[in-house]
Amino acid sequence: MNRRRFIKASMALAAVSGTTSIATLFSRAAYASESEIADGRTTEFDFSVLQSMAHDLSKQPWVGKPRPLPDTLANLTPQAYNAIQYDAEHSLWNNIENRQLDVQFFHVGMGFRRRVRMFSVDAASHQAREIHFRPELFNYNDAGVDTKQLEGQIDLGFAGFKAFKAPELARRDVVSFLGASYFRAVDNTYQYGLSARGLAVNTYTDQLEEFPDFTSFWFETAKAGDTKFVVYALLDSASVTGAYKFTINCEAQRVVMDVDNHLYAREDIKQLGIAPMTSMFACGTNERRMCDTIHPQIHDSDRLAMWRGNGEWVTRPLNNPQKLQYNAYTDNNPKGFGLLQLDHEFANYQDIMGWYNKRPSLWVEPLNKWGKGTVGLMEIPTTGETLDNIVCFWQPEKSVKAGDELEFKYRLYWSGLPPIQSPLARVYATRTGMGSFPEGWAPGEHFPDKWSRRFAIDFIGGDLKAAAPKGIEPVITLSNGEARQIEILYVEPFDGYRILFDWYPTDDSTDPVDMRMFLRCQGDAISETWLYHYFPPAPDKRKYVDDRIMK
Repeated sequence: MNRRRFIKASMALAAVSGTTSIATLFSRAAYASESEIADGRTTEFDFSVLQSMAHDLSKQPWVGKPRPLPDTLANLTPQAYNAIQYDAEHSLWNNIENRQLDVQFFHVGMGFRRRVRMFSVDAASHQAREIHFRPELFNYNDAGVDTKQLEGQIDLGFAGFKAFKAPELARRDVVSFLGASYFRAVDNTYQYGLSARGLAVNTYTDQLEEFPDFTSFWFETAKAGDTKFVVYALLDSASVTGAYKFTINCEAQRVVMDVDNHLYAREDIKQLGIAPMTSMFACGTNERRMCDTIHPQIHDSDRLAMWRGNGEWVTRPLNNPQKLQYNAYTDNNPKGFGLLQLDHEFANYQDIMGWYNKRPSLWVEPLNKWGKGTVGLMEIPTTGETLDNIVCFWQPEKSVKAGDELEFKYRLYWSGLPPIQSPLARVYATRTGMGSFPEGWAPGEHFPDKWSRRFAIDFIGGDLKAAAPKGIEPVITLSNGEARQIEILYVEPFDGYRILFDWYPTDDSTDPVDMRMFLRCQGDAISETWLYHYFPPAPDKRKYVDDRIMK
C-alpha cells in the first residue's frame, strides 16, 4: 500500500477515541529500545477501533495495487527470497522470559509486494505501537540484496508473519500469514498443507476473482506461559473491507483458531466466500489419471466433509477433473465442513519431499447462525502438485449489496483428524476401475461386450457389524445411468465393508453424473452419505482394448 495515498485518503475519516485516527496509527516515533522492536507513536487500539477503521475505510475509494518495491527486492528469485531470514534476536516477544510463543516477520519481495503494517498492542492499556521495517531486523545471507536501497524506508512494511511455540521457538513455525489474506497452520507433525483465506470474492462468477489483502496486523503481547495469542487484522479490497480478530490457540497436538470478522461491502458482490480454504488434489485412490509417477497418491486433502444443519453427515471425495467443475451444496445453518486429509499412511504416498501423509485437515465450526447458503466446491484441472486446484467456502444465500455489514464467527481446527466425526459408519476410501466382470475375474482373453465403470466404497465404524446379520442395504441414487452388480463384501484388513457397483451408461451424454449412496438397515440410515461427481468418457471411448503384444 502507498503510505502517502493511504494517509491522504484517510484524512477525511472521523477521529477515533479523541484524536486517534488511521493516519496517526501509521505515524513513526523514535527507534525501538533494545528490549522491544515496536518504535511507533503510542495510539489507542482495541477491536472496536478496528471495526470503526474498517467501516470508515469502506466509504473511501480503494487505493488499488501495491506500489513498486525497490528493484533489489522486486527482482528476487524464489531461492534468493528464501535466503532472507528474520533475526530471531529481534523477534516480537524475545524480551519475555519463559515465553511459550513468539512471532517473526516475512520480508517483502518477489511476488509479495503488499506492504503490510505490524503493531504491538498492550491489551491492558489498549495502547498500540507500530513496528517499522529496518534492515537490521533481517539476516540477508546470500540473497544478494542491496541493503543500501532499503535504508530509511520505514514504510516498506512486511509481507506477513509467522508464529512459533515452545520448544521449537525460532526453529519451526506453527502458524503463517503470507500473501493476500492467506494463512496456514500445522498440527503436531509440523507439516504445512492446505491454506485458509480471510475472504473469497467472485471465485466462480463471470467476473475476475478478487483477492482481498490483510494490510495491517495488531498483536496483543503474550505473557510468559501463554499458549494462546490474539492478533487483529484489517482486510481491504476493491469490493469489501473487514475487521478480523484471530484468537490462536497453539495446543500440543493441533492449532485452533477462533475467527470473528466484521465485513463492510464497498460494492455489490456477486459471490462472497466465507471461511475459504484452498488445497491440492492431483490423484488418489479414486482418481488415477495423473498418478503416472512413483507415488501412489498425491494430495493435500482427499475429501470434502460436511455436517449439515439437519444433522446429516456427508463425504465427497475430491477429483482432478479434465475441465473446471463447480458444485454448490445447499444447507441451512451448517454445523461444520472442511477439507480433510484422513489417510496418514506413508506407504500410500511414498513421498519424502512433500510428506503428504503428515498434512493436516482443516475443519470449520460456525459459532453463530449463518442462515441459508451453500458450501461451494471448485475443482480445477492440474497436471502436477505445485499449484492449489481445490477451493471450498460458504456462500450466504442473500446477495451482498454495497453498504451491507456482515458478521461471521467460526472456529478453525488444524489437525490430522477433524474434532468431531459421525457416530455412523464412515467412508474410509473410494476406488474406481473397469467394470462389467465378476469381482476376482479380471478380463482375460475375452473382454466384456458391455462397457461400465466400477465403484468400490469402503465403510468403517459405526454399527456395521451389528447391522450385518440384519441386512445392510446400499441406497444408491444416480443423476444418469444405472447401477448393476451391487455387492457387499466384508474386508478383514480394515474391519469394514466394501460396497461394489458398476455404473452403466443409458445414453451418450458426457455430462458429469452425480452419485449418492448411504447404507440402511431395516429402514434406518447407518452410515454417512457418500457423494461423487463422475465424468463419463465419450461414447467412442467406452470400450475395452487389449493392448498386449504377443509373439
